[in-house]
Amino acid sequence: MNFSWLEWKNTLWGKSSAAQWRYALRNSIAMCLALWIAFVLELDEPYWALTSAAVVSFPTVGGVISKSIGRVFGSLLGATAAVLIAGHTLNDPWLFTLSIAAWLGLCTYASNLYQNNVSYAFALAGYTAAIIVFSTVNITDTTSIFDIAQARVCEVITGILCGAFMMMVLPSTSDGDALLTSLRKMHTQLLEHAQLLWRSEVTNQIRVSHEGVINQILTLNLLRIQAFWSHYRLRQQNNLLNYLLHQQLQLTSYISSLRRMMLNWPNQPENLNQQLATLLEQLRDPEMNKYRLAKTLLMLKPADTSDYRQQAFWLRMRDFCWLYLRNERLLQKVENANLVAVDRIEAPRVSRLTRHADNTEAVYSGVRTFLCIVIACAYWINTQWDSGAAGVTLAAIGCVLYSSTPSPINSVTLLTKSLIWLFFGCFIIKFGVMVQINDFWLFCSFLLPLLCTMQLSKLQYKRYAALWGQLIVFSGSFLAVTNPPSYDYQSFFNDGLGKIAGVMLAGLFFQVLRPSSDSRKSRRQIRALRREFIDQLSRKPQLSHLQFESLIYYRVNQLNQSKDQTSRNWLLRWGVVLLNCSHIVWQLRQWESRSNPLSKVRDVCIHCLKGIMTERGVSHPRLEASLTELQRISEALSHHPDESARELAGVIWRLYCSLSQLQSSINIEDVAATPTEGKPA
Repeated sequence: MNFSWLEWKNTLWGKSSAAQWRYALRNSIAMCLALWIAFVLELDEPYWALTSAAVVSFPTVGGVISKSIGRVFGSLLGATAAVLIAGHTLNDPWLFTLSIAAWLGLCTYASNLYQNNVSYAFALAGYTAAIIVFSTVNITDTTSIFDIAQARVCEVITGILCGAFMMMVLPSTSDGDALLTSLRKMHTQLLEHAQLLWRSEVTNQIRVSHEGVINQILTLNLLRIQAFWSHYRLRQQNNLLNYLLHQQLQLTSYISSLRRMMLNWPNQPENLNQQLATLLEQLRDPEMNKYRLAKTLLMLKPADTSDYRQQAFWLRMRDFCWLYLRNERLLQKVENANLVAVDRIEAPRVSRLTRHADNTEAVYSGVRTFLCIVIACAYWINTQWDSGAAGVTLAAIGCVLYSSTPSPINSVTLLTKSLIWLFFGCFIIKFGVMVQINDFWLFCSFLLPLLCTMQLSKLQYKRYAALWGQLIVFSGSFLAVTNPPSYDYQSFFNDGLGKIAGVMLAGLFFQVLRPSSDSRKSRRQIRALRREFIDQLSRKPQLSHLQFESLIYYRVNQLNQSKDQTSRNWLLRWGVVLLNCSHIVWQLRQWESRSNPLSKVRDVCIHCLKGIMTERGVSHPRLEASLTELQRISEALSHHPDESARELAGVIWRLYCSLSQLQSSINIEDVAATPTEGKPA
């Protein structure tokens, strides 16, 4: 019989690396330290300090700081709301119910409307108020409400401070290094993405790659936020980092635009693929300069400028190369700024990424939370349920916390499994072990190794990381370590079953009032894209080209985890088409300083776009007429003696290439009943 699994190197503890041990020890000690300080301060429910330390247990300094800031502001806002609601409505159960339900619905709406720390702060403001308010329903003296709220906030801040202290004692890897490494990797990956897209064949891998690149660039924005809080020099360069992310999205647009031109180019040069491969190979060289690259680009330049297609392709490729080189230089400056003290690197100020939201879905989530809390409180009032506070609190946490996740019912199901495991596990620990212990440090000698093992399991078993994380966070509320300790079987069973029932109620509401289907989300996002593109055609658009570009990619990324391939294909396709057209419209606007005849031609081209697009879809007769007109204008300008006219012919041909993709489009309202036509961009 083989007993090799008993060897230390094959156990969970032996397989863990030094970094994993540091992470596990740091978070476990922080939780025990928070519990001890809460006991010293004689807080009435010290286990909330342990839970707070577990929540902010991020692997990096920036993650801990940013999460802690959101948690502090959210706790203060939630505690303030709890004092106001409980202090003014506690004597009227139904007014109390409607008030707290409205507050939780508002916090759910705001949490869905924003991203990152702001979203987390509003979510925490919601369920912090629920934790405080529902624990005060049996209080007759309203003056003690403030004391309860103050205690909860103190417990939260105690856990945060302990987590921050242990991060200083056992620091983790640098957020700045992670950000710069990811930026460099993304910069190189764009060339691999270009190599894939600039092939003539149309495959599903192209769509997957395009969605993956967009998702990774938007994810880098989260790393930028964490680096902002943890690294002083990167905080100085924050505007430049934001600008670099915008530029990487713009490079993605260039790659897509060049692919569309290649697919609509009837007579390509025979050695085009070889020249493109040479260009990409040269761009991979970090020491590449414009002079060496210009000599290779010169081979792509047409000898006859009347060949407006090759001229347009060459100009677009040149812009792509110059943009890539400029980003390479800026990235090198940021990397050097992280090593030596340099002045702040100036870059154009651009808007933040992912500042957009789906307002319709946010309102829907807020209404769902409101109805769930009203019904839960109504049942509590009518039945006088002893554990109603625990049940309604967990229902509120489930509704607020998981309303913004891509698949909330899966998250609620996982939380239900976690609570069931905790119910049985904590029962054994509380009434089998804790009841035998009367010394705090003896209890910590048992709790610390247990928490370390759970933290290591979360890191080792990636598949069950979410389960282990929830077991760690909610273990404190089940153990309910207090001073003096309480060992009431009936209270433990009632509260535990109440918590499970509350989460199951939230899951029921997620099933009854389901989040919008991927098909419905896709239709809503596409209608929004059309509406925003129509605004881009106006004389004074509300969004700049960079803002519109980030908005397009944000909307496309909304379905990145969807399994509905048809909806994802159409959303990506519309986004790419409208973005390419938008870039050309902005380029056409730059022709205002040209001669009057060319300005009139430019106005005609922009006017051709205005009748094609409505919120409900494409007018195919107008599209065909516009494509014919654009093709005629391109051919006519290609023979014009003025060089600027021939350059304009190439820009108009690019517009033709982008619009031609809409010829196979159908109204998105019919997509669910109609097979996808054509291939995604």
